[in-house]
Amino acid sequence: MAAEIIDGKQLAAEIRKDIQAETEQLKKQGITPGLSVILVGNDQASRTYVKNKEKACRELGMKSVLIELPENISEQTLFEHIENLNEDPDIHGILVQLPLPPHIGPNKVIEAIDPAKDVDGFHPINIGRMMTGQDAFLPCTPRGILKMVQSKGIEIAGKHVVVIGRSNIVGKPAGQLFLNENATVTYCHSKTTDLKFYTQQADILISAVGKAKFVKADFVKDGAVVIDVGMNRDENGKLCGDVDFDAVKEKASFITPVPGGVGPMTITMLLANTLKAAKKVR
Repeated sequence: MAAEIIDGKQLAAEIRKDIQAETEQLKKQGITPGLSVILVGNDQASRTYVKNKEKACRELGMKSVLIELPENISEQTLFEHIENLNEDPDIHGILVQLPLPPHIGPNKVIEAIDPAKDVDGFHPINIGRMMTGQDAFLPCTPRGILKMVQSKGIEIAGKHVVVIGRSNIVGKPAGQLFLNENATVTYCHSKTTDLKFYTQQADILISAVGKAKFVKADFVKDGAVVIDVGMNRDENGKLCGDVDFDAVKEKASFITPVPGGVGPMTITMLLANTLKAAKKVR
């Protein structure tokens, strides 16, 4: 029996309705949630992501401010822009679009953002709060993944979650969020010996490796939940994920598609974090 699809686009639309309603209530109190995105350089993928974020903000009645800076900008000048936004009472969320040019250190940029406006959830203070189970702005993609699993009433406590990938943006925080929900978590990565040994044990398998159709059917045990974070192109140039979807869906119990899976949830969680930041200033 083929897996049930976890439709991220549909779930995101449902969550956005709630965010929009809360935004309208906040605006009646004189507060319009404001998100500012800083885009450095002219990376086309980044430009597309930023455009989608702007559109989503406007649709939900939020204020969206885009600051476009040249690729050769100095770190110091970028920090000055961030500091201005830190001090702007009308801006509740700040996001510096990654990747950045090689001469700018992303960690220093992330640390320059006020943790109370860190709606990406990347600041060490928010990461530390997340690790210790405290209230925090959670990284958007991992939070979206957790919401997708929870939306189907899938039991998490006591389950074995295997994460392929250990990036600071997705892999590490995704595992931590499931650990916080009382799952047993295993991280796999490029140095893991006998990857299939671990993936075949997963009740919930999360792939964030960035390789087209990398996860084959023999990676997956019968009835597993499979979450595909990948965004790749196959040999024909068609958009696809890390998971060989057509093969794996015959073994999994639930699976996310690409496109229309995790992607829509990432921006939605960003908007949820922006709303949360705005509510804190009431």
